[in-house]
Amino acid sequence: LRTIMANDILTPTAVTRESLRVFHEKAKFIRSINKQYDSSFAVEGAKIGDSLKIKMPNRYTVRSGINMAAQDTTETSATLQVATVKGVDLNFTSQDLTMDLDSFSRQIIEPAMSVLAASIESDVLNSVIKDVYQSSNNTSAAATLANVAGGRKKLQDALVPDDNRFCLLNTSDNLNLVDSLKVLFAPNGSISKQYQSGVMGNALGMDFMESTYLNNQARGAGASYVVNGANQTGATITIGTGTGLIDVGSIITFAGCNRVHPETKADTGQLQQFVVTATNATNATTVTISPAIVITGANQNCAAAPTTTGAVTILGTASTNYGQSLVYHKDAFTFATADLAMPKGVDFAAREVMDGISMSIVRDFSISDRTFPCRLDVLYGFKTLRAEAACRLANLAG
Repeated sequence: LRTIMANDILTPTAVTRESLRVFHEKAKFIRSINKQYDSSFAVEGAKIGDSLKIKMPNRYTVRSGINMAAQDTTETSATLQVATVKGVDLNFTSQDLTMDLDSFSRQIIEPAMSVLAASIESDVLNSVIKDVYQSSNNTSAAATLANVAGGRKKLQDALVPDDNRFCLLNTSDNLNLVDSLKVLFAPNGSISKQYQSGVMGNALGMDFMESTYLNNQARGAGASYVVNGANQTGATITIGTGTGLIDVGSIITFAGCNRVHPETKADTGQLQQFVVTATNATNATTVTISPAIVITGANQNCAAAPTTTGAVTILGTASTNYGQSLVYHKDAFTFATADLAMPKGVDFAAREVMDGISMSIVRDFSISDRTFPCRLDVLYGFKTLRAEAACRLANLAG
């Protein structure tokens, strides 16, 4: 019989670190975006609530002429709620802890982290994509390289930095594109290894990945809407004369409302795209959009207000949902975790942080049935901070 030594037993720290490693490997989208971590959430006597304040960049206008026109610097910030807890509950015995780490990870940790990563990734991805108002549209039966390049153009036009760009493809788009894109991926050992973990390679200045979690965008029956009223700006636009539902996440344009260059404010001649942020009622008289229409000043994004009686165009075919992929810069979205308070007097507990993700494990002993209930938890929140740094790839052909 083998004698079990103390140093043969897996520790809470070892189990938590391995769980984090596997989670990080599985959560492709989360590991590619900006991550924030705050350790003060679980510090006794120093709790900060359930939100983080994230500073946003300032914007200014350019003066023409000799006379100075000083502008106030107004600090702006976005509030990121860190209030969602997801976890996996399981039982494992002290005998299980005598396995080597690889075996324990394969039999217990990997199945648990796979479902946890899937749940959190799906939650984050299908929420933030509805904030993205730019779209590169494909109307052919198969996804095309031109569609991806169109998404890249949107990022270029928005002056998004060239580094840390990603293309996340749904499985249909990946199937259609992989053969045509394979010649662009460097055939070296590093890329071959990346294929195994879901990262295909780099092309067009982006790292390509595949996800099974990207949902289709619902396209309601909304049709025939027009702008009702001149000189409308802001996030709520009065409309009329149409029928049917305009779903949350729908991308729309208004006749006469062109986007401007982010810095020069010159009219680009291209319609500004918007995303619908609140579901309207049938025969609605208003639509809520993002970004808000701004036609003057440092935050100007449109050359003019929508034309009264001009068409409101909804992307896609009425009552026909469409698939979508995503190109984005790392800083378009932020994922934040915080420490959960650790209990005292339990059998087994640890909390670890890896790459901005905090995870805790707690195991207790149930005297009633001599089991070892265990929970793995992540406290998290997320937010779209720079929607202009992302673009959907809409496959309108289905």
